Amino acid sequence: MSNHLAIATVTAALQTIIQEGIRTDVPGSRVTTVRPDHSASSALEVGVNIFLYQVTPNPAWRNADLHTRRPKGDLIKHGQAGLDLHYLMTFYGNEQELEPQRLLGSTVRTLVDQPILTPEMIQGTIANPTLSFLANSTLEDQIQLVRFIPSSITTEDLSRIWSIFFQTPYSLSLAYQGTAVLIQGDKPGRLPLPVRHYQYYAMVIPGQPKIDQVTPNGIKQPVTRDSTLDIRGQRLLEKVTQIRIGETIATLRSLDDNEEIERTEIENGETIILLKQEHLTDTRIILNLSLVLTIRAGMQALQILHPPASASNAVPLVICPTIQNETIGSINNLHRSDDRTYSGEVEVQTDVLVGEAQKVFLLLNSILDHTHSYIFTANSRNQDTNTSTFAIRSVRSGEYLVRLKIDGAESPLNVDEVTNRYVSPKLLVPVR
Repeated sequence: MSNHLAIATVTAALQTIIQEGIRTDVPGSRVTTVRPDHSASSALEVGVNIFLYQVTPNPAWRNADLHTRRPKGDLIKHGQAGLDLHYLMTFYGNEQELEPQRLLGSTVRTLVDQPILTPEMIQGTIANPTLSFLANSTLEDQIQLVRFIPSSITTEDLSRIWSIFFQTPYSLSLAYQGTAVLIQGDKPGRLPLPVRHYQYYAMVIPGQPKIDQVTPNGIKQPVTRDSTLDIRGQRLLEKVTQIRIGETIATLRSLDDNEEIERTEIENGETIILLKQEHLTDTRIILNLSLVLTIRAGMQALQILHPPASASNAVPLVICPTIQNETIGSINNLHRSDDRTYSGEVEVQTDVLVGEAQKVFLLLNSILDHTHSYIFTANSRNQDTNTSTFAIRSVRSGEYLVRLKIDGAESPLNVDEVTNRYVSPKLLVPVR
């Protein structure tokens, strides 16, 4: 960040840049940094005067410093301010020889060629013996480089600016903006040590189960019907332990010592999931989602229940559908349009239920021509189902990769291990 000398350093560097640019274009010209009504400006025969007439907060950096204080006002880091500098450049010279206009063109060209204030330019400015008062400037340490851009200013605004200069005749002027200068405060902040442990409690109820985390098998893999969930927490196991995923509730029990195969059974209309004893403990439950008989795609809430009245916190779980067949069957009612595209109906089978109110989309991407892709909405349903029907329209012939998106949960694609490319599920739109 920059210290209090940043603004003056930008002005001095801008003066140096323009002076070097106009020196050869208009011999004998020089650059000053005074008010346009100052005596030095009035005495300027040929040259450019740079006047910083306004400073405004930079919009991009305005909110970057919101969290510098604690609620009681204590600083937790150095404060900072992001500022834009607005300059009025006035051009003087012999009007008969168009010197003001030549200086204007030279100045604009110079700033077009060098719009950014580089650290080397800043170092050269600070090293100037006539600018010893800027020796301690830290502008070169600023994260963002200062950029000079022309300001959009109307004749009315220009008239208002010149009206503040008493009895000073107007001269050819141009407005430029330097953005942004970041000035950091000197007062040090005090930041406490980071929190070592987080605890979340939905309700304070003695003996209530609590889920700390739910981890699906496979790093960065989507949660599907075949995923195994590693549920960790506290007080998970009780005489009767149930799990709720969405609207589905199942009772969890341990297998007998001589049994190894985990399975699901129905007893008196109740779903019982039998797990290995090491997979059902007070602090950890390992559950393969394939054991849950009915499960919906999309965002579902997972809870551990201890009937009749105790329940854990709800953990969100996004369950992605999986398309059953690698190749979708034939297209029903296929017909060709005059523009050589095809329409019809496609049925897609999924391994999870699709609710009648859920939003379902069919996504098609051409395997050979990546420019051809389509999105279709599923036909309405009157019950939960594993089959979704889509009316496709104006699709070109070819092979397409197929995905389903159900309430934002997208079905995965299969990848060929040799080519590392998506290969299925796919749909063939044949030529007819």
